[in-house]
Amino acid sequence: MNESIKKSVSQVYTFLLLVGLMASCAPHTSEQEAMSESIEEALVPEEADGEFPYRRLSTYGFFDGEMASLSPSAHILPYQPASSLFTDYALKSRFVYLPEGTQASLEGEELSLPQGTILIKNFYYPADFRKPEGERRIIETRLMIHEESGWEAYPYLWNESQTDAVLKVVGAEKEVRFINQSGEEQVINYLVPNKNQCKSCHNKNESLAPLGVQTRHLNHDFEYKDGAENQLAHWTKIGKLVGFEGKSAHPSLVNYEDTNQILNDRAMAYLDINCSHCHRAEGPASTSGLFLTYGQKDPLKLGIYKTPVAAGKGSGSHTYDIVPGDGDASILLHRMNSTEIGVAMPELGRTSIHTEGVALIREWINQMDRK
Repeated sequence: MNESIKKSVSQVYTFLLLVGLMASCAPHTSEQEAMSESIEEALVPEEADGEFPYRRLSTYGFFDGEMASLSPSAHILPYQPASSLFTDYALKSRFVYLPEGTQASLEGEELSLPQGTILIKNFYYPADFRKPEGERRIIETRLMIHEESGWEAYPYLWNESQTDAVLKVVGAEKEVRFINQSGEEQVINYLVPNKNQCKSCHNKNESLAPLGVQTRHLNHDFEYKDGAENQLAHWTKIGKLVGFEGKSAHPSLVNYEDTNQILNDRAMAYLDINCSHCHRAEGPASTSGLFLTYGQKDPLKLGIYKTPVAAGKGSGSHTYDIVPGDGDASILLHRMNSTEIGVAMPELGRTSIHTEGVALIREWINQMDRK
């Protein structure tokens, strides 16, 4: 796998980018979609599995046994961020491949992953969320690969028989049906992003970069086969990480779904994982002046009594990003509670409203002291 990763991908990447741009800019007519499909098939034909990036996900050898079991091979590690980005209620399993003989390094908050690292993120839906270990449907697997030129993203769409996934640079839309925790049938038009859209969120100083593998997201326990252990401590023990000095020496976030945690910590964890990939100094929304990282202490940068720079119709009839004591008068909540294009935030990654997330942020704002 290492040698494959190190192969030049410049020509392939250029063509992939052009196809991605077509998909994101052109109208989604049947004719256009058919043309994109034919271009994609010509670019990555069935016999091209000996070339990188591979056409089939199975070629990488990430999983043992039946593909749909997502049972990791010995050379990849499972991981889990403390809080998860909301993606239309999809559940996710995550793995990382670190090339043999390499190590990740940690300095304070910065986690550096070596060239050749592959991040593997699977998106799936249980048929019934009340039985999450039962029947499920895997929709897509996204790979982020640390190549010589930097990080690149490759989306793979799973087939209906759940036997494999195929590189889908133009993205896709899939109807998903499931039973939610309340026993209600749900229908979602799930959107698989095209390759060009990946950078919209994974954008750090105009370069593609991972999100959920930062120190603060991994500095907590994970249930391994041999028992629970801090993820960064585990990586250190097996020789895959240097620089970890113990949990208390590094930043960490809580799980925003854990109601036993402090409300402010939960709210900041939610905003960090769902919003700060854009709303930070290094992100594409830096000009907004709204910075929603977990450690933000400045009330104005957090949005308290802050007027938006250019929200347009996204502000609705509201004046401030956050109005202490009044969540429903706050632009932040208004945009979270919408699916309308030009209003909804985040702009990508969801077609439905995260009811529980909206409730959390409303409660957080409502308990703020009015000033």
